[in-house]
Amino acid sequence: MTKGDRMQYFVGVDVGTGSARAGVFDARGHLLGSAKRELDMYRSDAGHFEQSSAQVWQAVCDSVRAAVAEAAVDPDLISGIGFDATCSLVVQGAVSGVGDPRHPERDIIVWSDHRARAQAERINAGGHAVLDYVGGRISPEMQTPKLLWLRENLPEVYVSAAHFFDLTDFLTWKTSGATDRSICTVTCKWTYLAHENRWDAAYFQSIGLGDLADQGFARIGTEVVPAGTSLRTGLTPEAALEMGLRPGVAVAAGLIDAHAGGVGTVGASGTPNAAQDTMAYVFGTSSCTMTSSATACFVPGVWGPYQSAMVPGLWLNEGGQSAAGAALDQLTASHPASAEAAQRAAERGMGLTQWLADAALSKVAHPGDAVSLARGLHVVPEYLGNRSPFADPGRRAVVAGLGLQRGVDSLVALYVAGLCGLAYGLRQILDAQSAQGLEVSALSVSGGAGTHPLSCQVLADATGLPVDVTESAEPVLLGSAMLAAVAAGRYGTLADAMPQMSRVARRALPDAARVRIHQDRYDAFARLQATAAELTPQS
Repeated sequence: MTKGDRMQYFVGVDVGTGSARAGVFDARGHLLGSAKRELDMYRSDAGHFEQSSAQVWQAVCDSVRAAVAEAAVDPDLISGIGFDATCSLVVQGAVSGVGDPRHPERDIIVWSDHRARAQAERINAGGHAVLDYVGGRISPEMQTPKLLWLRENLPEVYVSAAHFFDLTDFLTWKTSGATDRSICTVTCKWTYLAHENRWDAAYFQSIGLGDLADQGFARIGTEVVPAGTSLRTGLTPEAALEMGLRPGVAVAAGLIDAHAGGVGTVGASGTPNAAQDTMAYVFGTSSCTMTSSATACFVPGVWGPYQSAMVPGLWLNEGGQSAAGAALDQLTASHPASAEAAQRAAERGMGLTQWLADAALSKVAHPGDAVSLARGLHVVPEYLGNRSPFADPGRRAVVAGLGLQRGVDSLVALYVAGLCGLAYGLRQILDAQSAQGLEVSALSVSGGAGTHPLSCQVLADATGLPVDVTESAEPVLLGSAMLAAVAAGRYGTLADAMPQMSRVARRALPDAARVRIHQDRYDAFARLQATAAELTPQS
């Protein structure tokens, strides 16, 4: 490590569904210190999920202070700060919040909120050309259906809002004062046409949001910049005081959290075409798949293609599962032995799903053999619909093969079956992309349960592809730190930073015999999934 590396540090901030986290990295991507603060979530049975931007901001500032303290570096040596966050909608400056008027502090409609399903269906029925760039169907998780819901259901909130931000862009605005939007956020979630550098006014007029076009898109973004762009003059004095950093630190235009995970992983092998040959599978509350290509590829039911939305100069196709970690949590919580297993996990200082994965490994000679534990059990874990490749938010989960077993062993088996179900959903995305000529030769997995040796082997055997796990324990935070390093001038581009700050630590290879076992299970999964889709009410 050079003297310059030792004397220059970068902060990455990741705001997920349940927490805000910060990490301090050096120029080679080594994590020196990190901290986390929990976030509150309001949720209703009607499918409303809301948070407070004030609480998010405070959690971010507290996390940054604590991470710098843990890293034991001089705050004056922090050269840049980068952000990623969930693609949640922040309604800034309105007369009230986004739901119950008794709670004006709840001004965020969280990404997982499906209140705008009817609006999304109306938009899709219009068939506007911009929908070609979201896989043919817009999702209620995206922002224009949510904006339309606000206008129709809370018009006073909609009209009075000063800005509508993706959460990442809200954070860079709070930090730098810049209202610039990241090309990642507005292209992937707001229908900005990055390949043409424009909003499509006709689209907004046709769906009932023509006022945004009439205002010159001032409330959703007139300046759109690449991720990693240094914003204005950097960290404002006010934000610097709250974070414990010096004013003027470079603030980078950010990324959506899954995209930061992609940046932090897909270049790790260092091969010339690593970013295009490797699909990022970012496993969190939901999961996202990120596939980059040199040319635009249209895949029905898979979002994109988006120009430069993750890696500058490359097109991005984004798929995913609306519930991944959340699906495993829901599945295991429904089992009679859940409380007992959770207690055992707590005694070992673990979360329940990590403990279940370890328990599965303890029963077999090889991680791939754990599939035998789930014999006869099948799970379609679509608790929050199918994001890709069927783009159907109305689908619901199926569990088949349950008996009267109530012990922990049967819970372990159910967990393995749920993990297999997620792997088969991933395979469907890969197959849909392959049918359109978009091929990859490896997967790079990041995020919690996704990197466990059990998960990696199940994914490898279920998809037939090698699965990489990178060296960094925090690849999403690392992706944001890469943005900071580019904004601070340590690296010229993200493409330069990616292989320098990330490395592959281990690889799981598929086994031909287990691939055949998973093929049979996949066929059963597809039949159950299709049957459930026929039986699920559409409204």
